[in-house]
Amino acid sequence: MRVAAVQLSSGNDVRANVDRALELIEHAANEGATYVQVPEYFNYLGSVRRYREVAESIPGPTTELFAELARRRGITVHLGSMIEVSPVPERYYNTSVVIGPDARVCATYRKIHLFDIDVPGEVVHRESDALVAGDALVLAGLDGAVLGLSICFDLRFPELYRRLARAGAQILAVPSAFTAHTGRAHWAVLVRARAIENHAFVVAAAQVGATAEGVATYGHSMIVDPWGEVLAESTSDGPDVLVRDIDLDQVARRRAQIDVLALARDDLYAARVAGPASPGLC
Repeated sequence: MRVAAVQLSSGNDVRANVDRALELIEHAANEGATYVQVPEYFNYLGSVRRYREVAESIPGPTTELFAELARRRGITVHLGSMIEVSPVPERYYNTSVVIGPDARVCATYRKIHLFDIDVPGEVVHRESDALVAGDALVLAGLDGAVLGLSICFDLRFPELYRRLARAGAQILAVPSAFTAHTGRAHWAVLVRARAIENHAFVVAAAQVGATAEGVATYGHSMIVDPWGEVLAESTSDGPDVLVRDIDLDQVARRRAQIDVLALARDDLYAARVAGPASPGLC
């Protein structure tokens, strides 16, 4: 199958962000992609003060607009994430939406690991101040493939991806808005690690550039194969489209060669860890 990762430089102008995403998804479809992923916060990357204004229900106006595109082009459109209304007053979900070629919303995933970090002098952010964490792991069916869903900060939690792979995922989706500070140090390493340790393809569409609020995102959207080989990586400092053919037989072949899913010792991982309770000599 042919997949695409669309890199964006989204900001606080929802209409402009949506128009740019539509344009680049069309470009990917023209290149033959049947699965097209856009980044986290694809339609709004700005101040949390406007979340009430931009939040939507799913399905809603934005998903309906992209559903029409998916139907017209006969492709699967993966909206990396958008702000979704939640039952909690003044709190929202960060939600990824997969729309099939029949224009149906076939999967929604609400980000389960919220970006709460404190790297003094570099990045201080608390996504949980405005967002509610999801509570479900989600797979989506593509034409002949199974897609495991995640969003950005989830990338640091390998347990999630192992569960998705065990449940049948052959492709792992990581739509992101990685910060420039952490991205330079960790992005490529983590994307490749998730592919290698699960012998799965990874498609990671990313935000790039600085927003009006001064949030600098890293870019470097990637498509990686089950052996950790980088099939495509954007070096653009602006919007970009990566399109590559992937052979799903590679997933089964690599998993047969090094069967990490079967050889894992789950019987021990939940057990008590033996050893000292504090640092010191053995």
